[in-house]
Parts: sequence; C-alpha cells; structure tokens
Amino acid sequence: MNKRDGNELTGLAKIAYKPIGMAFGILGGLLAGKVFRVIWKKLSNEDETPRPLSDDYSTREVLLAATLQGAVFGLIKTAVDRYGMKGVRRFLDAPRPPARRLEV
Repeated sequence: MNKRDGNELTGLAKIAYKPIGMAFGILGGLLAGKVFRVIWKKLSNEDETPRPLSDDYSTREVLLAATLQGAVFGLIKTAVDRYGMKGVRRFLDAPRPPARRLEV
C-alpha cells in the first residue's frame, strides 16, 4: 500500500529534483562514510574499519561493523532525501520576488 499525504513531488518538480537528488545522494554517501569511520574509531580505538575478507578481525567485529555502517548510511540517506525534497518543494512553491529594474 502506498500512502500519499499530498506533499510528494510530482510532474515537473519530480524531474527537476532528479539531478539534485543524485548530487545529494553522492554527498550523503561521502558524509555517511566519514561518520561511520568516526563512530567506528571511537568504538574500537582502531583507525581502520574491518574488511569483510580480512583475517585480522573476528566475524563478530566484521558483522558489527557492517550493521553499524548500514544503519549510519540508511539514516543519512533518508535525512538527505527528505530535507532535499523539502528544500526543492519550498523553492518551487515560494513566490518569486519581483525583478528589480536598474535605473539609469
């Protein structure tokens, strides 16, 4: 079931948001990676995050890191998508100020 509250982007606004959403997605992914590394460093006191195929970490550490990374990425991606959409909607719905004429 798809709930709609009447505030979704539609038509031209949805098309206009695509490139903005992609840019926000890339920036959000980069931010999520940095946030995850900071959190992992504080939790584990290690500079590197566990790699799935590395024998240097236990399975428990690898799975915990993957779970944490997924949660951080999901949170930041959702926040970026929501606030990006709200910003675009606000911009598109806002009345434009009248153009100023240059007086000579």
